[in-house]
Amino acid sequence: MSGLFERLHAAFAASIERAHLGLHDDGRFVPPVTRPAAVLMAVTDRPEPGLILTHRPHTMAKHPGQVSFPGGKIEPGEDAVAAALREAEEELSIAPHAVRVVGMAERFTTGSGFEVTPVLGVISPDTPITPHPHEVAGWFEVPLAFALDRANHAQRVGLLGGHERRYVEIMYGEHRIWGITAAIIGNLSHRLEGGLFA
Repeated sequence: MSGLFERLHAAFAASIERAHLGLHDDGRFVPPVTRPAAVLMAVTDRPEPGLILTHRPHTMAKHPGQVSFPGGKIEPGEDAVAAALREAEEELSIAPHAVRVVGMAERFTTGSGFEVTPVLGVISPDTPITPHPHEVAGWFEVPLAFALDRANHAQRVGLLGGHERRYVEIMYGEHRIWGITAAIIGNLSHRLEGGLFA
């Protein structure tokens, strides 16, 4: 055991007062009715931990082609943790028992009408990952230190529904991470600042 889970758990628990820092969501653009959803921020337990991300198929009705965390709607009878683990299994074949859950981060509101709860967890680096072709176009692992380094978080301005909005963009090689996924990473960066890689 590397102790990564213990370090993440301690840093995450100790940073609850910073939970709202860097919280960039689309709350002011949401439709009248929203749906609860959850995503899994799966961190690989290796000497240089990584963060698992996916590319959504271009055929998806919501956010086609974008980089995202595995996740989806919370079904009746589920909480955010159960939904995130179920979706990670459906999308990437990550078995729920293979994830050590650290905790839930602050909820984000998307312009497409979802209230998204990120769930932070740790997986073994040799966890089998098999993407479901109808759910995931591909997946990759970005070094956690790179993802959390705010020097890599470019501040952008765009239009959403005719309204100007600010968002974060993280470029990792050919992968463009932006929107709510980058916002979730940005918030995690604020929470873990000085508590994980110090």
